[in-house]
Amino acid sequence: MRTLSDPAVRHWDFPRGITSVALLLRFGAEHGLAREALLAGSDLTPAQLADPAAEISAHQELAVVRNLAAHLPHAGVAAGRRYHATTFGVLGHAFLSAATVQDAVEIALRYLDLSFTFTGPTAALDGDRLVISLEPGALPADVTPFLVERDLAAIHTVIGELVAGEVPVLSVGLAHAAPPDTGDHEEVFGVRPRFSQCHNRSVVDAAVLLRALPLASPEGTALSERQCEDLAARRRRRPGVAGELRRVLELSERFGESMPVVARSLGLSPRTLRRRLAECGTSYQAVLDEVRAERAVVLLTGAGASVDQVATRLGFAEAASFIHAFRRWYGTTPGNYLRERHPVR
Repeated sequence: MRTLSDPAVRHWDFPRGITSVALLLRFGAEHGLAREALLAGSDLTPAQLADPAAEISAHQELAVVRNLAAHLPHAGVAAGRRYHATTFGVLGHAFLSAATVQDAVEIALRYLDLSFTFTGPTAALDGDRLVISLEPGALPADVTPFLVERDLAAIHTVIGELVAGEVPVLSVGLAHAAPPDTGDHEEVFGVRPRFSQCHNRSVVDAAVLLRALPLASPEGTALSERQCEDLAARRRRRPGVAGELRRVLELSERFGESMPVVARSLGLSPRTLRRRLAECGTSYQAVLDEVRAERAVVLLTGAGASVDQVATRLGFAEAASFIHAFRRWYGTTPGNYLRERHPVR
């Protein structure tokens, strides 16, 4: 398969606008859920919620998602269809003004960290098929099915708006178990998904990529992309202490440095680092787990390392400790993960 464009990021821990949280709060209210219940644990302030230009951490949005999914576990698709091109602000305007669907898809991947995704989308051509894949990575297991469905439904909804008609979906496969009712799935995707699959992916007739868009404007695209570049550059320059910590940990070979040592490398005391991470809705251990979990998958699938080798390279004293941690991250063992998500062909 040929990848259309590399995504700007391969993790979900990037700053994002408040729009998605506002949408989810409205969605929850329509289903009788109290605003306070949905905001529990998010540390979102009234000022942030009232400011359409506010930027929040991914962990703050994730807290709202977790509360919503706890009450409406099978509503991911219904929530995802509420995301329109305009929901994405300047990025959405870049979609709308693009010349073709392929141009819009490549813009989306190029500025993925201006979206609200949590599931690492990629797009690749396989002959005459476009394969849209979602990789949950180190996403917590309790929110993964909801977010996979939300993100995939949002992608299909936006593409449908761009072409002013149905998206030619050939098949949809989802890794989680089937919900009691698949009516929303069939309405959004046009097909009934297959559940308990090895991957989360949608396969679409690649001819849709060549569709000319009715609102195409070279000048509009140029202006929107310039604004996307400016916003992305600003967010990437100021990712917050969680992003700075992530970058430091990603450079670690075996994660042998203690938390005080890492804090000093950031010019902070351990106490200040803990406090600032808490303000971002996360913790040192949570960021460490995310980086370790992502590297574990890379080592197992890309480098072909054994479980013992991966355990050593991630700083675990023994393989059993690594297997226990992997089960906590992904809900299964390393061996089962490889068999389920990367079957031998």
